Amino acid sequence: MLLWFVITYWVISVGIGLWAAMRVKNTADYAVAGRSLPLYIVTATVFATWFGSETVLGIPATFLREGMGGVIADPFGSSLCLILVGLFFARPLYRMRLLTIGDFFRNRYGRSVEAMTTLCIVLSYLGWVAAQISALGLVFHVVSEGAMAQSTGMIVGASTVLIYTMWGGMWAVAITDFIQMIIIVIGMLYIGWDVSQLAGGVSAVVNHAAAAGKFASFWPEATLAGVLGFTAAAITMMLGSIPQQDVFQRVASSKDERTAGRASILGGVLYFGFAFIPMFLAYSATLIDPQLVQKLIDGDKQSQLILPNLILAHAPLFAQVMFFGALLSAIKSCASATLLAPSVTFTENVLRPALKHLSDKQLLKLMRTVVLCFTVLVTLFALNSQLSIYKMVENAYKITLVSAFVPLAFGLYWKRANTQGALAAIVLGLATWIGFEVIAPDAICPPQLAGFCAALFGMIAGSLAPVIIQHQVAPHAAAQARRQPASH
Repeated sequence: MLLWFVITYWVISVGIGLWAAMRVKNTADYAVAGRSLPLYIVTATVFATWFGSETVLGIPATFLREGMGGVIADPFGSSLCLILVGLFFARPLYRMRLLTIGDFFRNRYGRSVEAMTTLCIVLSYLGWVAAQISALGLVFHVVSEGAMAQSTGMIVGASTVLIYTMWGGMWAVAITDFIQMIIIVIGMLYIGWDVSQLAGGVSAVVNHAAAAGKFASFWPEATLAGVLGFTAAAITMMLGSIPQQDVFQRVASSKDERTAGRASILGGVLYFGFAFIPMFLAYSATLIDPQLVQKLIDGDKQSQLILPNLILAHAPLFAQVMFFGALLSAIKSCASATLLAPSVTFTENVLRPALKHLSDKQLLKLMRTVVLCFTVLVTLFALNSQLSIYKMVENAYKITLVSAFVPLAFGLYWKRANTQGALAAIVLGLATWIGFEVIAPDAICPPQLAGFCAALFGMIAGSLAPVIIQHQVAPHAAAQARRQPASH
Protein backbone atom coordinates (compact mmCIF):
# COMPACT_ATOMS: atom_id res chain seq x y z
CA MET A 1 0.00 0.00 0.00
CA LEU A 2 2.76 2.43 0.90
CA LEU A 3 4.65 1.72 -2.33
CA TRP A 4 1.52 2.26 -4.43
CA PHE A 5 0.89 5.53 -2.63
CA VAL A 6 4.40 6.69 -3.47
CA ILE A 7 3.94 5.76 -7.13
CA THR A 8 0.54 7.48 -7.35
CA TYR A 9 1.77 10.62 -5.66
CA TRP A 10 4.79 10.72 -7.93
CA VAL A 11 2.74 10.45 -11.12
CA ILE A 12 0.27 13.15 -10.00
CA SER A 13 3.02 15.60 -9.05
CA VAL A 14 4.77 15.13 -12.40
CA GLY A 15 1.44 15.74 -14.14
CA ILE A 16 0.92 18.98 -12.22
CA GLY A 17 4.40 20.11 -13.19
CA LEU A 18 3.74 19.41 -16.87
CA TRP A 19 0.43 21.27 -16.66
CA ALA A 20 2.28 24.28 -15.23
CA ALA A 21 4.66 24.11 -18.19
CA MET A 22 1.85 25.37 -20.41
CA ARG A 23 2.42 28.85 -18.94
CA VAL A 24 5.98 29.06 -20.27
CA LYS A 25 6.11 31.27 -23.38
CA ASN A 26 9.58 32.85 -23.14
CA THR A 27 12.80 32.83 -21.12
CA ALA A 28 11.42 35.25 -18.52
CA ASP A 29 8.55 32.83 -17.86
CA TYR A 30 10.97 29.93 -17.67
CA ALA A 31 13.56 31.59 -15.42
CA VAL A 32 11.48 33.86 -13.14
CA ALA A 33 7.82 32.93 -13.79
CA GLY A 34 7.16 36.23 -15.56
CA ARG A 35 7.87 38.19 -12.34
CA SER A 36 4.24 37.75 -11.32
CA LEU A 37 4.05 35.47 -8.26
CA PRO A 38 2.05 36.61 -5.18
CA LEU A 39 3.27 36.51 -1.58
CA TYR A 40 1.84 33.12 -0.64
CA ILE A 41 3.33 31.39 -3.68
CA VAL A 42 6.78 32.94 -3.23
CA THR A 43 6.77 32.14 0.50
CA ALA A 44 5.82 28.55 -0.29
CA THR A 45 8.55 28.11 -2.88
CA VAL A 46 11.18 29.67 -0.57
CA PHE A 47 10.17 27.31 2.24
CA ALA A 48 9.76 24.20 0.07
CA THR A 49 13.07 24.73 -1.73
CA TRP A 50 15.01 24.85 1.52
CA PHE A 51 13.07 22.13 3.30
CA GLY A 52 14.84 19.32 1.48
CA SER A 53 16.40 15.95 2.18
CA GLU A 54 19.02 17.38 4.52
CA THR A 55 16.25 18.83 6.70
CA VAL A 56 14.33 15.56 7.07
CA LEU A 57 17.22 13.07 6.98
CA GLY A 58 20.56 14.87 7.31
CA ILE A 59 19.95 17.35 10.15
CA PRO A 60 18.25 14.83 12.49
CA ALA A 61 21.07 12.29 12.02
CA THR A 62 23.69 14.96 12.74
CA PHE A 63 21.75 16.16 15.80
CA LEU A 64 21.64 12.64 17.24
CA ARG A 65 25.40 12.27 16.95
CA GLU A 66 26.63 15.77 17.76
CA GLY A 67 23.80 17.60 19.47
CA MET A 68 22.81 21.19 18.74
CA GLY A 69 26.40 22.16 18.07
CA GLY A 70 26.43 19.97 14.98
CA VAL A 71 23.54 21.73 13.26
CA ILE A 72 24.73 25.34 13.47
CA ALA A 73 25.05 25.61 9.70
CA ASP A 74 21.57 24.24 9.10
CA PRO A 75 18.90 25.12 10.26
CA PHE A 76 20.36 28.12 12.15
CA GLY A 77 22.64 29.51 9.44
CA SER A 78 20.31 28.68 6.57
CA SER A 79 17.30 30.32 8.23
CA LEU A 80 19.28 33.48 8.93
CA CYS A 81 20.37 33.47 5.28
CA LEU A 82 16.77 33.82 4.08
CA ILE A 83 16.02 36.50 6.66
CA LEU A 84 19.13 38.48 5.66
CA VAL A 85 18.11 38.19 2.00
CA GLY A 86 14.70 39.62 2.83
CA LEU A 87 16.13 42.46 4.89
CA PHE A 88 19.12 43.57 2.82
CA PHE A 89 19.27 41.95 -0.64
CA ALA A 90 15.80 41.22 -2.03
CA ARG A 91 14.60 44.78 -2.70
CA PRO A 92 17.72 46.26 -4.33
CA LEU A 93 18.16 43.17 -6.51
CA TYR A 94 14.48 43.13 -7.51
CA ARG A 95 14.65 46.77 -8.67
CA MET A 96 17.38 45.86 -11.16
CA ARG A 97 14.98 43.63 -13.17
CA LEU A 98 17.65 40.99 -13.81
CA LEU A 99 17.18 37.47 -15.12
CA THR A 100 19.97 35.82 -13.09
CA ILE A 101 22.29 36.67 -10.23
CA GLY A 102 25.12 36.51 -12.76
CA ASP A 103 23.62 39.53 -14.52
CA PHE A 104 24.32 41.58 -11.39
CA PHE A 105 28.02 40.71 -11.49
CA ARG A 106 28.20 41.60 -15.19
CA ASN A 107 26.47 44.96 -14.79
CA ARG A 108 28.47 45.88 -11.67
CA TYR A 109 31.91 44.51 -12.50
CA GLY A 110 32.04 43.33 -16.11
CA ARG A 111 32.20 40.11 -18.08
CA SER A 112 35.19 38.50 -16.35
CA VAL A 113 33.64 38.67 -12.88
CA GLU A 114 30.32 37.48 -14.31
CA ALA A 115 31.93 34.35 -15.79
CA MET A 116 34.00 33.51 -12.71
CA THR A 117 31.20 33.90 -10.17
CA THR A 118 28.73 32.05 -12.39
CA LEU A 119 31.03 29.04 -12.69
CA CYS A 120 31.52 29.02 -8.91
CA ILE A 121 27.76 29.21 -8.34
CA VAL A 122 27.08 26.38 -10.79
CA LEU A 123 29.74 24.16 -9.19
CA SER A 124 28.27 24.79 -5.75
CA TYR A 125 25.02 23.14 -6.83
CA LEU A 126 26.65 19.78 -7.49
CA GLY A 127 26.59 18.83 -3.82
CA TRP A 128 23.16 20.24 -3.08
CA VAL A 129 21.38 18.57 -6.01
CA ALA A 130 23.32 15.35 -5.47
CA ALA A 131 22.03 15.27 -1.89
CA GLN A 132 18.42 15.39 -3.12
CA ILE A 133 19.01 12.67 -5.70
CA SER A 134 20.69 10.48 -3.07
CA ALA A 135 17.68 10.99 -0.81
CA LEU A 136 15.26 10.02 -3.60
CA GLY A 137 17.16 6.78 -4.08
CA LEU A 138 17.07 6.18 -0.33
CA VAL A 139 13.28 6.68 -0.15
CA PHE A 140 12.57 4.34 -3.08
CA HIS A 141 14.88 1.73 -1.58
CA VAL A 142 13.18 1.93 1.83
CA VAL A 143 9.53 1.96 0.70
CA SER A 144 10.15 -0.91 -1.73
CA GLU A 145 11.66 -2.90 1.19
CA GLY A 146 14.91 -3.28 -0.70
CA ALA A 147 13.37 -4.45 -3.99
CA MET A 148 14.70 -1.33 -5.72
CA ALA A 149 18.40 -0.62 -5.26
CA GLN A 150 19.28 2.86 -4.04
CA SER A 151 21.24 3.56 -7.23
CA THR A 152 18.22 2.60 -9.34
CA GLY A 153 16.02 4.83 -7.17
CA MET A 154 18.39 7.73 -7.80
CA ILE A 155 18.11 7.31 -11.56
CA VAL A 156 14.32 6.94 -11.49
CA GLY A 157 13.89 9.91 -9.15
CA ALA A 158 16.21 12.19 -11.10
CA SER A 159 14.56 11.27 -14.41
CA THR A 160 11.04 12.08 -13.26
CA VAL A 161 11.97 15.37 -11.58
CA LEU A 162 13.82 16.27 -14.77
CA ILE A 163 10.66 15.86 -16.89
CA TYR A 164 8.61 18.69 -15.44
CA THR A 165 11.57 20.88 -14.46
CA MET A 166 12.99 20.83 -17.98
CA TRP A 167 9.68 21.78 -19.58
CA GLY A 168 8.03 23.93 -16.93
CA GLY A 169 10.91 25.91 -15.48
CA MET A 170 10.10 28.29 -12.65
CA TRP A 171 6.36 28.08 -13.27
CA ALA A 172 6.41 24.31 -12.68
CA VAL A 173 8.68 24.69 -9.66
CA ALA A 174 6.50 27.40 -8.09
CA ILE A 175 3.16 25.61 -8.49
CA THR A 176 4.44 22.21 -7.39
CA ASP A 177 6.27 23.85 -4.45
CA PHE A 178 3.04 25.44 -3.26
CA ILE A 179 1.26 22.09 -3.23
CA GLN A 180 4.24 20.35 -1.68
CA MET A 181 4.54 22.95 1.08
CA ILE A 182 0.97 22.12 2.16
CA ILE A 183 1.83 18.42 2.22
CA ILE A 184 5.07 19.05 4.16
CA VAL A 185 3.34 21.17 6.82
CA ILE A 186 0.40 18.81 7.33
CA GLY A 187 2.57 15.70 7.17
CA MET A 188 5.21 16.95 9.61
CA LEU A 189 2.64 18.18 12.13
CA TYR A 190 0.69 14.93 12.00
CA ILE A 191 3.68 12.61 12.27
CA GLY A 192 5.13 14.77 15.04
CA TRP A 193 1.94 14.35 17.03
CA ASP A 194 1.77 10.62 16.32
CA VAL A 195 5.39 9.90 17.30
CA SER A 196 5.18 12.09 20.42
CA GLN A 197 2.43 9.79 21.70
CA LEU A 198 4.69 6.76 21.26
CA ALA A 199 7.56 8.52 23.07
CA GLY A 200 5.51 9.66 26.06
CA GLY A 201 4.82 13.22 25.00
CA VAL A 202 6.80 16.24 23.79
CA SER A 203 8.08 17.15 27.26
CA ALA A 204 9.47 13.65 27.81
CA VAL A 205 11.50 13.81 24.60
CA VAL A 206 12.76 17.37 25.22
CA ASN A 207 13.71 16.63 28.84
CA HIS A 208 15.56 13.48 27.81
CA ALA A 209 17.50 15.38 25.14
CA ALA A 210 18.38 18.13 27.63
CA ALA A 211 19.57 15.58 30.20
CA ALA A 212 21.74 13.97 27.52
CA GLY A 213 23.42 17.34 26.85
CA LYS A 214 22.12 17.73 23.30
CA PHE A 215 21.23 21.41 23.82
CA ALA A 216 24.26 22.38 25.91
CA SER A 217 26.62 21.79 23.00
CA PHE A 218 25.34 24.73 20.93
CA TRP A 219 27.80 27.40 22.06
CA PRO A 220 31.50 26.79 21.31
CA GLU A 221 34.24 26.23 23.83
CA ALA A 222 35.97 29.42 24.98
CA THR A 223 39.05 28.69 22.88
CA LEU A 224 40.31 30.17 19.63
CA ALA A 225 39.69 26.93 17.77
CA GLY A 226 36.18 26.65 19.21
CA VAL A 227 35.18 30.21 18.33
CA LEU A 228 36.63 30.04 14.81
CA GLY A 229 35.00 26.68 14.16
CA PHE A 230 31.62 27.99 15.34
CA THR A 231 31.95 31.12 13.18
CA ALA A 232 32.90 29.11 10.10
CA ALA A 233 29.98 26.74 10.54
CA ALA A 234 27.53 29.62 11.02
CA ILE A 235 28.57 31.70 8.03
CA THR A 236 28.99 28.81 5.57
CA MET A 237 25.27 28.64 4.82
CA MET A 238 24.21 31.96 6.34
CA LEU A 239 26.33 33.98 3.91
CA GLY A 240 27.40 31.39 1.32
CA SER A 241 23.77 30.72 0.37
CA ILE A 242 22.95 34.36 -0.37
CA PRO A 243 24.63 34.64 -3.81
CA GLN A 244 22.74 31.62 -5.14
CA GLN A 245 20.53 31.55 -8.21
CA ASP A 246 17.68 29.69 -6.49
CA VAL A 247 17.44 32.42 -3.84
CA PHE A 248 17.59 35.12 -6.51
CA GLN A 249 14.94 33.37 -8.64
CA ARG A 250 12.44 33.58 -5.80
CA VAL A 251 13.21 37.26 -5.34
CA ALA A 252 12.94 37.98 -9.07
CA SER A 253 9.76 35.90 -9.50
CA SER A 254 7.81 38.08 -7.05
CA LYS A 255 5.18 40.48 -8.35
CA ASP A 256 6.82 43.46 -6.57
CA GLU A 257 9.78 44.28 -4.33
CA ARG A 258 7.74 44.27 -1.13
CA THR A 259 6.63 40.70 -1.86
CA ALA A 260 10.23 39.71 -2.57
CA GLY A 261 11.44 40.95 0.81
CA ARG A 262 8.53 39.67 2.89
CA ALA A 263 8.45 36.24 1.27
CA SER A 264 12.14 35.64 2.00
CA ILE A 265 11.70 36.55 5.67
CA LEU A 266 8.51 34.52 6.06
CA GLY A 267 10.09 31.53 4.31
CA GLY A 268 13.11 31.71 6.62
CA VAL A 269 10.98 31.85 9.77
CA LEU A 270 8.78 28.95 8.61
CA TYR A 271 11.81 26.89 7.70
CA PHE A 272 13.44 27.47 11.08
CA GLY A 273 10.31 26.39 12.94
CA PHE A 274 9.56 23.26 10.94
CA ALA A 275 13.20 22.11 10.73
CA PHE A 276 13.01 21.14 14.41
CA ILE A 277 10.21 18.62 13.84
CA PRO A 278 12.45 16.02 12.09
CA MET A 279 15.04 16.54 14.85
CA PHE A 280 12.33 15.87 17.44
CA LEU A 281 11.19 12.78 15.54
CA ALA A 282 14.69 11.34 15.28
CA TYR A 283 15.46 11.89 18.95
CA SER A 284 12.15 10.26 19.85
CA ALA A 285 13.63 7.07 18.40
CA THR A 286 16.06 6.92 21.32
CA LEU A 287 13.04 6.47 23.61
CA ILE A 288 10.84 4.36 21.33
CA ASP A 289 13.44 1.99 19.85
CA PRO A 290 16.91 2.50 21.37
CA GLN A 291 18.19 -0.69 19.72
CA LEU A 292 17.40 0.73 16.28
CA VAL A 293 19.31 3.92 17.09
CA GLN A 294 22.27 1.98 18.47
CA LYS A 295 22.38 -0.13 15.32
CA LEU A 296 22.35 2.78 12.88
CA ILE A 297 23.94 5.70 14.74
CA ASP A 298 27.51 4.90 13.66
CA GLY A 299 28.30 6.28 10.24
CA ASP A 300 26.93 9.28 8.37
CA LYS A 301 24.91 7.33 5.80
CA GLN A 302 23.54 4.70 8.17
CA SER A 303 22.25 7.29 10.65
CA GLN A 304 20.14 8.84 7.87
CA LEU A 305 18.00 5.67 7.97
CA ILE A 306 16.98 6.05 11.62
CA LEU A 307 13.91 8.19 11.01
CA PRO A 308 12.50 6.26 7.98
CA ASN A 309 13.02 2.94 9.76
CA LEU A 310 11.38 4.25 12.94
CA ILE A 311 8.28 5.27 10.98
CA LEU A 312 8.09 1.96 9.12
CA ALA A 313 8.54 -0.11 12.28
CA HIS A 314 6.31 1.76 14.74
CA ALA A 315 3.84 4.04 12.93
CA PRO A 316 0.49 2.94 11.46
CA LEU A 317 -0.03 2.96 7.69
CA PHE A 318 -1.70 6.38 7.59
CA ALA A 319 1.19 7.92 9.53
CA GLN A 320 3.64 6.26 7.14
CA VAL A 321 1.76 7.74 4.20
CA MET A 322 1.88 11.20 5.80
CA PHE A 323 5.58 10.95 6.59
CA PHE A 324 6.76 9.68 3.22
CA GLY A 325 4.41 12.09 1.45
CA ALA A 326 6.03 14.98 3.33
CA LEU A 327 9.51 13.55 2.73
CA LEU A 328 8.96 13.13 -1.00
CA SER A 329 7.48 16.62 -1.22
CA ALA A 330 10.51 18.06 0.54
CA ILE A 331 12.97 16.28 -1.71
CA LYS A 332 11.14 16.95 -4.97
CA SER A 333 10.65 20.65 -4.33
CA CYS A 334 14.31 21.09 -3.47
CA ALA A 335 15.54 18.92 -6.34
CA SER A 336 13.52 20.72 -9.01
CA ALA A 337 14.63 24.15 -7.81
CA THR A 338 18.28 23.19 -7.62
CA LEU A 339 18.25 21.61 -11.07
CA LEU A 340 16.73 24.71 -12.63
CA ALA A 341 18.79 27.42 -10.93
CA PRO A 342 22.34 26.52 -12.06
CA SER A 343 21.13 25.55 -15.53
CA VAL A 344 19.50 28.94 -16.11
CA THR A 345 22.45 30.98 -14.85
CA PHE A 346 24.99 28.87 -16.79
CA THR A 347 23.00 29.36 -20.00
CA GLU A 348 22.44 33.08 -19.49
CA ASN A 349 25.86 34.07 -18.15
CA VAL A 350 28.29 31.61 -19.75
CA LEU A 351 26.78 30.22 -22.95
CA ARG A 352 24.71 33.16 -24.22
CA PRO A 353 27.63 35.63 -24.39
CA ALA A 354 29.57 33.04 -26.40
CA LEU A 355 26.62 32.25 -28.69
CA LYS A 356 25.56 35.67 -29.90
CA HIS A 357 22.43 36.51 -31.89
CA LEU A 358 20.30 33.79 -30.27
CA SER A 359 16.59 34.44 -30.42
CA ASP A 360 14.51 34.11 -27.27
CA LYS A 361 13.07 30.76 -28.47
CA GLN A 362 16.55 29.44 -29.19
CA LEU A 363 17.73 30.53 -25.75
CA LEU A 364 14.75 28.79 -24.15
CA LYS A 365 15.64 25.54 -25.95
CA LEU A 366 19.24 25.93 -24.83
CA MET A 367 18.16 26.36 -21.19
CA ARG A 368 16.15 23.14 -21.35
CA THR A 369 19.09 21.30 -22.91
CA VAL A 370 21.38 22.50 -20.13
CA VAL A 371 18.86 21.31 -17.50
CA LEU A 372 19.06 17.85 -19.08
CA CYS A 373 22.87 17.84 -19.14
CA PHE A 374 23.16 19.12 -15.58
CA THR A 375 20.77 16.43 -14.34
CA VAL A 376 22.90 13.71 -15.90
CA LEU A 377 26.04 15.23 -14.38
CA VAL A 378 24.72 15.51 -10.81
CA THR A 379 23.17 12.04 -10.97
CA LEU A 380 26.58 10.58 -11.82
CA PHE A 381 28.11 12.64 -9.01
CA ALA A 382 25.48 11.38 -6.53
CA LEU A 383 25.99 7.76 -7.58
CA ASN A 384 29.72 8.01 -6.84
CA SER A 385 29.69 10.25 -3.75
CA GLN A 386 30.52 8.83 -0.32
CA LEU A 387 29.44 11.94 1.60
CA SER A 388 26.33 12.09 3.78
CA ILE A 389 23.39 14.22 2.70
CA TYR A 390 24.14 16.85 5.38
CA LYS A 391 27.82 17.12 4.39
CA MET A 392 26.99 17.37 0.67
CA VAL A 393 24.74 20.36 1.34
CA GLU A 394 27.06 22.07 3.81
CA ASN A 395 30.10 21.71 1.54
CA ALA A 396 28.17 23.15 -1.42
CA TYR A 397 28.13 26.65 0.06
CA LYS A 398 31.82 26.92 0.83
CA ILE A 399 32.52 27.76 -2.82
CA THR A 400 30.09 30.68 -2.99
CA LEU A 401 31.07 31.90 0.48
CA VAL A 402 34.68 32.45 -0.58
CA SER A 403 34.02 33.61 -4.14
CA ALA A 404 30.64 35.29 -4.65
CA PHE A 405 29.28 36.70 -1.39
CA VAL A 406 31.84 39.49 -0.93
CA PRO A 407 31.51 40.86 -4.51
CA LEU A 408 27.71 40.78 -4.16
CA ALA A 409 27.47 42.49 -0.76
CA PHE A 410 30.14 45.11 -1.50
CA GLY A 411 28.74 45.67 -4.98
CA LEU A 412 25.37 46.59 -3.46
CA TYR A 413 26.52 48.61 -0.46
CA TRP A 414 30.01 50.02 -1.17
CA LYS A 415 30.30 52.57 -3.94
CA ARG A 416 34.08 52.20 -4.19
CA ALA A 417 33.89 48.48 -4.98
CA ASN A 418 35.25 47.95 -8.49
CA THR A 419 36.24 45.23 -10.94
CA GLN A 420 39.77 45.09 -9.64
CA GLY A 421 38.56 44.55 -6.09
CA ALA A 422 36.05 41.90 -7.15
CA LEU A 423 38.64 39.92 -9.10
CA ALA A 424 41.06 40.12 -6.18
CA ALA A 425 38.34 38.91 -3.81
CA ILE A 426 37.47 35.93 -6.02
CA VAL A 427 41.05 34.87 -6.71
CA LEU A 428 42.32 35.30 -3.13
CA GLY A 429 39.21 33.73 -1.63
CA LEU A 430 39.35 30.64 -3.82
CA ALA A 431 43.14 30.24 -3.63
CA THR A 432 43.20 30.52 0.16
CA TRP A 433 40.27 28.16 0.66
CA ILE A 434 41.64 25.51 -1.72
CA GLY A 435 45.13 25.89 -0.25
CA PHE A 436 43.88 25.34 3.29
CA GLU A 437 41.75 22.37 2.22
CA VAL A 438 44.80 20.70 0.66
CA ILE A 439 47.52 21.66 3.15
CA ALA A 440 45.77 22.18 6.50
CA PRO A 441 42.10 21.07 6.41
CA ASP A 442 42.06 20.61 10.19
CA ALA A 443 43.81 23.86 11.07
CA ILE A 444 42.56 26.09 13.90
CA CYS A 445 41.09 28.41 11.28
CA PRO A 446 38.74 26.38 9.04
CA PRO A 447 39.51 26.64 5.30
CA GLN A 448 36.25 28.39 4.34
CA LEU A 449 36.73 31.04 7.05
CA ALA A 450 40.28 31.68 5.88
CA GLY A 451 39.02 32.00 2.31
CA PHE A 452 36.25 34.36 3.36
CA CYS A 453 38.71 36.63 5.20
CA ALA A 454 41.02 36.59 2.17
CA ALA A 455 38.12 37.61 -0.06
CA LEU A 456 37.31 40.54 2.24
CA PHE A 457 40.94 41.65 2.14
CA GLY A 458 41.07 41.28 -1.64
CA MET A 459 37.94 43.38 -2.17
CA ILE A 460 39.04 46.23 0.09
CA ALA A 461 42.69 46.28 -0.98
CA GLY A 462 41.92 45.81 -4.65
CA SER A 463 39.26 48.54 -4.73
CA LEU A 464 41.40 51.07 -2.85
CA ALA A 465 44.57 50.38 -4.82
CA PRO A 466 45.35 52.37 -7.99
CA VAL A 467 43.01 51.13 -10.71
CA ILE A 468 44.73 48.84 -13.20
CA ILE A 469 41.76 46.80 -14.42
CA GLN A 470 39.02 48.93 -15.95
CA HIS A 471 35.37 47.91 -16.01
CA GLN A 472 34.08 48.01 -19.55
CA VAL A 473 30.45 47.04 -19.99
CA ALA A 474 29.48 45.92 -23.48
CA PRO A 475 26.04 46.86 -24.78
CA HIS A 476 23.29 44.34 -24.05
CA ALA A 477 20.48 45.59 -26.22
CA ALA A 478 19.32 42.10 -27.12
CA ALA A 479 19.14 41.03 -23.50
CA GLN A 480 17.21 44.14 -22.50
CA ALA A 481 14.78 43.64 -25.38
CA ARG A 482 14.23 40.06 -24.32
CA ARG A 483 13.31 41.04 -20.75
CA GLN A 484 11.23 44.08 -21.61
CA PRO A 485 7.83 42.28 -21.91
CA ALA A 486 8.20 40.88 -18.39
CA SER A 487 8.64 44.35 -16.86
CA HIS A 488 5.25 45.70 -17.99
